[in-house]
Amino acid sequence: MTIVNHLINGELIAGTGRTADVFNPSIGAVSKQVALADRATLQLAIDSAKAAFPAWRNTPPAKRAQIMFRFKQLLEQHEATIAKLISEEHGKTIEDAVGELKRGIENVEFACAAPEILKGEYSRNVGPNIDAWSDMQPLGVVAGITPFNFPAMVPLWMYPLAIVCGNCFILKPSERDPSSTLYIAQLLIEAGLPKGVLSVVHGDKEAVDGLIESPDVKALSFVGSTPIAEYIYSEGTKRGKRVQALGGAKNHAVLMPDADLDNAVSALMGAAYGSCGERCMAISVVVCVGDQIADALVEKLTPQIKALKIGAGTQCGLDMGPLVTAAARDKVKGYIDAGVAQGARLVVDGRDLVVAGHEDGYFVGGTLFDKVTPEMTIYTDEIFGPVLCIVRVGSLEAAMQLINDHEYGNGTCIFTRDGEAARLFCDEIEVGMVGVNVPLPVPVSYHSFGGWKRSLFGDLHAYGPDGVRFYTRKKAITQRWPQRASHEAAQFAFPSNG
Repeated sequence: MTIVNHLINGELIAGTGRTADVFNPSIGAVSKQVALADRATLQLAIDSAKAAFPAWRNTPPAKRAQIMFRFKQLLEQHEATIAKLISEEHGKTIEDAVGELKRGIENVEFACAAPEILKGEYSRNVGPNIDAWSDMQPLGVVAGITPFNFPAMVPLWMYPLAIVCGNCFILKPSERDPSSTLYIAQLLIEAGLPKGVLSVVHGDKEAVDGLIESPDVKALSFVGSTPIAEYIYSEGTKRGKRVQALGGAKNHAVLMPDADLDNAVSALMGAAYGSCGERCMAISVVVCVGDQIADALVEKLTPQIKALKIGAGTQCGLDMGPLVTAAARDKVKGYIDAGVAQGARLVVDGRDLVVAGHEDGYFVGGTLFDKVTPEMTIYTDEIFGPVLCIVRVGSLEAAMQLINDHEYGNGTCIFTRDGEAARLFCDEIEVGMVGVNVPLPVPVSYHSFGGWKRSLFGDLHAYGPDGVRFYTRKKAITQRWPQRASHEAAQFAFPSNG
């Protein structure tokens, strides 16, 4: 059976014995195994990064950017191969995998601007013959821990920017779907990245704890569930590391009575059921302001959910593939059971879906609940599956209070034609990413991605300008070259320009 190995110091390195199964979720069978690193294997990656750092930090930013330009070209040339690897191990449709990769490439494009984003600031003559400037310097060895749901895009949020900032990077991707992540990293090596600057180490909690505990790893980026995000943030920061840890979400869409309902329904279908709901920005709750718009929404959604084209992700022309694992499938079905038991109205039930020819696949059909209330677990918890809940309220203010009271604050949106309502929503909602008639308000690569409350631990968001700030530390330099003929007496008062 094929073993997915580590990439350390520019070479594929076999594991030391421990492995985990990698499944094809469309057929419910093991397709590969992935090596799981022990502390010794992880240390090899750390040592190679430490050895590569002095030369890499002194490589001109323009030369680092040239490697990223070649990397971008290789990603585009190998789009079909990467999308197939994603779909085979994650289950998402080919079209969705291509979209994920394209959003990742946008972050590589931003990293290509390294000479511009690393310029710093300069001021001449801040005092007599005194100049001052800031220098943005790399941290050293940094690491990223990434989730299964975006095996291409989320790593590309992290290491291209970290690397062009002059750092060396160790990536610990999800062990559930590692092949595309490894393949993409190999393309960066092919683009000319020096050995040791990027390593990919597969693993489980042992590898995560090794990265947290290593004094040589100066910063950690994480995307995943809130309990693990909180653990990594707590354990990393108490060891003096810089940490950005993105956690879970429960993203609400507010549907106003004046909304363009047909366009809102189309947007909600993609936002709720795209990638089988396995997105941290998926819309999982629609808060309808008034029974009339809620009834109209249910009427329009129901036939479209029942008509979803579901099958093996590697087939083209589908709307939805399987969930990533049998455990994920069973968890989603358990939430549907709980919703029924707690009194929500099950409008469309996806629990009994069987895909012909893929009877053992991890499929759950699109599911819709109406008349959900805030104490139900299908409302409070992040289900991470194709389940959409409708909550009914009487006003925009009640809808906003509902959202602001939730522990998560990742993404939200409002569907309305009313500019005043949209402005109030954007100003007062306690959520990090907000859309107006945009269901998945994922910022473009030259902005930054991150939520509020228990959706983000740390002060800086991912990628974009905040990513540059996270992967560098600023040094302020003040320099004086007095004129030869001048001589000044000692000054004992605190210096100023007064």
